[in-house]
Amino acid sequence: QVQLVESGGGLVQTGGSLRLSCAASGRTFFSLVMGWFRQAPGKEREFVAAIRWSDGGTYYADSVKGRFAISRDTAKDTVYLQMNSLKPEDTAVYYCGAGIIFSQSVASGREYSYWGQGTQVTVSS
Repeated sequence: QVQLVESGGGLVQTGGSLRLSCAASGRTFFSLVMGWFRQAPGKEREFVAAIRWSDGGTYYADSVKGRFAISRDTAKDTVYLQMNSLKPEDTAVYYCGAGIIFSQSVASGREYSYWGQGTQVTVSS
């Protein structure tokens, strides 16, 4: 079992920045992929970014490339999502997920076995 706890959400103006954290516990993580997804009201959950715990390899949705950066701290068992140049369309509940996932499937939420409770990000215009 893996437990995930997100933090760092909040209200920010357009163009601002936030850093989300996802603290993981419960098992060894070497073989895991950790991902961030988001869900806006009335929309389906969508992939944002993912990182391979073993070597730090990263993946991004086109909509956030160049603005968001995912990273991990293996000493703290924590994954971060640095979000810059935020836009109103980034407003959503952001979820952290984890699972043993092939690289070609990291954008599929169904592949993730564990999820956090979510943290709200609101970008005002």
